[in-house]
Amino acid sequence: MTHLPDHRLRQREYLLQISRAITAQLDLTSVLSLVINVAVDLLAGTAGLIALYDEQNNTELQIHASSGIPHEVWPALKPLLQIPPGYVSRDNVVQALQDVMVNTGLSLRQVIALPLTFRDSRVGMIYAFRAALNVDFSADEAQILQAFADQAAIAVSNARLYQGVLREKQRLDAMIEQSADGVMIVDPRWRITTFNKAMEHLTGWPRSEAIGRPCAEVLAIRNNQGVNICLVDCPLQRRPHSLNPVAEGWVTTRDGRQIYVQSRYAPQTSAEGAFLGAIANVRDITQQKHEEEMQNTFVSIISHELKTPVSIIKGYAGTLQREDANWSQETLREGLRVIEEEADRLARQIQGLLDVSRIQAGGIRLDMTEWDLRLLAREVVEAFAAQTDERFEFEMRFPDDFPPVHADYEFVRMVLTNLVSNGVKYSPEGGTIRIGGWADDEMVLVSVTDQGIGIPPEEQERIFQRFYRIDNRLRRQTQGAGLGLYLARAIIEAHGGHLMVESQPGRGSRFTFTLPVGHRRISVDITT
Repeated sequence: MTHLPDHRLRQREYLLQISRAITAQLDLTSVLSLVINVAVDLLAGTAGLIALYDEQNNTELQIHASSGIPHEVWPALKPLLQIPPGYVSRDNVVQALQDVMVNTGLSLRQVIALPLTFRDSRVGMIYAFRAALNVDFSADEAQILQAFADQAAIAVSNARLYQGVLREKQRLDAMIEQSADGVMIVDPRWRITTFNKAMEHLTGWPRSEAIGRPCAEVLAIRNNQGVNICLVDCPLQRRPHSLNPVAEGWVTTRDGRQIYVQSRYAPQTSAEGAFLGAIANVRDITQQKHEEEMQNTFVSIISHELKTPVSIIKGYAGTLQREDANWSQETLREGLRVIEEEADRLARQIQGLLDVSRIQAGGIRLDMTEWDLRLLAREVVEAFAAQTDERFEFEMRFPDDFPPVHADYEFVRMVLTNLVSNGVKYSPEGGTIRIGGWADDEMVLVSVTDQGIGIPPEEQERIFQRFYRIDNRLRRQTQGAGLGLYLARAIIEAHGGHLMVESQPGRGSRFTFTLPVGHRRISVDITT
């Protein structure tokens, strides 16, 4: 039986040890440290180092691992990185070693340098040093070191590939985590493997509880009939498959909120078509859904609102022109009066729609002049007092020194008229409608107060949205398309002011808006 020399056995054992280390871990620093320590030990050297080329320019060597050389003296070893491959002791190399010894105190008198290459690409250099001058590195030792260099080159390439993949994964993980939309990833068994921060906020599920659960349990998108479509009509299971299937519906969050979501899926399949998992991009579109519903309601309401005056006008006109009837002058005057009133009503509704379009297009143009708002308030009050019954009382409360405003007269008239009209419409029992105001140095504040049914707290901001109408019994009894308060706020904000509401259900509401103060003082009689 043939026995290998001890140094051959040690070499084989070391190479086996390094090979195991390379396959066991992909941490570059750990593998390189192991390689250089073993190489120095096997060659009976004093010290050693491994330098790698920069991944970007592949021209500059940088030390990544060493044995017997403190990390703090690495910068002083930079001249040694110019040593060419081979086991050399030429004068320039000897001089470089002497300079390093002087600068660092290290005893480095002999050096062997070998390249690290992988698939014909240079990766770096490995250096081994000895302290004795009379012990040269042999060709056999160079061969041993080259074997370690080859292992180191493989280790570097593998670790760099792994780190590249890891960096890309970390970048993608960061993008998923910071996404404004909810993102989750499911495996082939429809269980959640990734659940970002936005999904936690969206669903109310903590990530620690969501991961590992079926997506149909966590997301549970339901249709208008309350059926969980994730269970009975999952878009990822439909045939034929679509490129980016979508599911929409209502979700009850873990904390009890009701939201409407849209979930877009990117399924992953094998070459044979087997389902491997999917990425779901989930977005809260509750506001968009409410907007669509309000627009649908608006179309229905405005169709009715426009159709009613048109029908009345057509009916009266057709009746008055009948040739077989002999109408009295009083009947003709009454019919023409109704036609005129309905035509005015139709014109106001059309103007409201035009105003909304102008606001959405950013087209409000204000004719800014200085005038006394108390006179306008009196005109509005007198108009409504003549139209309402004895259940209503109108009051004006302005101080004697109330300043003029710098505003568009007709647009502010529209705001005041709308607020007083709402006060009347939503006060079925009647009561006092009060218009008042006060001022500071820059703005005047005007309020319209009623004693009507009031507005629930959760509705108080939504009433300023387009097409929105409070859902109560009076909604079906009062005319309107849900545009008045939207227009009023847009007009006031165009003046640089604010329109706010304070209300208690059953006790009435107070709307307050601000306008810029004028500079010219006006003295008028506003008694009513």
